[in-house]
Amino acid sequence: MIVVENMSKRFAGAKAVSDLSFVVRPGVVTGFLGPNGAGKTTTMRVIMGLEAPTSGRATIGGFAYRDLPVPLKAVGALLDARAAHPGRDARSHLAALAASNRLAKSRVDEVLGLVGLETVAHRRAGTFSLGMGQRLGIAAALLGDPAVLLFDEPTNGLDPEGILWIRNLMRDLAAEGRAVLVSSHLMSEMALTADHLVVIGRGRLIADEPLEAFVARTSTETVLVRTPEPNRLAAVLAGLGAYTTTGDGMLEVVGVEASVIGDAALAAGAAIHELTPVRASLEEAFMELTRDCVEYAAATALR
Repeated sequence: MIVVENMSKRFAGAKAVSDLSFVVRPGVVTGFLGPNGAGKTTTMRVIMGLEAPTSGRATIGGFAYRDLPVPLKAVGALLDARAAHPGRDARSHLAALAASNRLAKSRVDEVLGLVGLETVAHRRAGTFSLGMGQRLGIAAALLGDPAVLLFDEPTNGLDPEGILWIRNLMRDLAAEGRAVLVSSHLMSEMALTADHLVVIGRGRLIADEPLEAFVARTSTETVLVRTPEPNRLAAVLAGLGAYTTTGDGMLEVVGVEASVIGDAALAAGAAIHELTPVRASLEEAFMELTRDCVEYAAATALR
């Protein structure tokens, strides 16, 4: 388990993270989201002992990272896909990590096979593509078979097969009872991977809740209604306080639930050919919640 308690971090007088608290629990994939500059990487570096918090603390299994007796057995992390020495081959890189953490040498080949790098284990890390570097970083994170895992943008450089693989891997690791924290800008992937979300903006906590609750709380449900009498049904629904837009025999209804629409159509004698509730995507919910926390916003049009 990861516990971040009232943690703040300043750099040259500027606060990167401010009084941040959250918990990453075992058996759950926790998505760590926020706009660029929100403080996600800083927070993960504090958790991993690479930065000292200005105040507060971050612990792994009740210990600060520096106090873990065998760090790789407690926590594994992928924070930088290019962290391996470019002149060292993949097997040697992992073997050095295993030796320094008193891990069995046989574990090196196990994780190479797990991430699909066994056939290129002799190649130097500096010759690897970004996607191969990501796989090597994931192998290093898994080396100690840890109960806690952190991944920062793990899908960078991966092809579609690789993205599916890392998605399934993270879910499998959580299913084994591990605590998994993953930071990503790919909302479509987070929607398929994460069970719980921690969302920050400008270094402060914005949301800490299950993914479904986050999407439901920050978005409005639309109901798509296909009917041969759209104008008639729209007038009926307007009397119930609904907002509708029409187009090609389809109504987009906001403000009333699908069951209410069905009952109203029945009472009015209006036929319905389709009645589909549509919840906004995670991306739409995220953009809505964080729109005031964006540090670097591009212009919407060229002048």
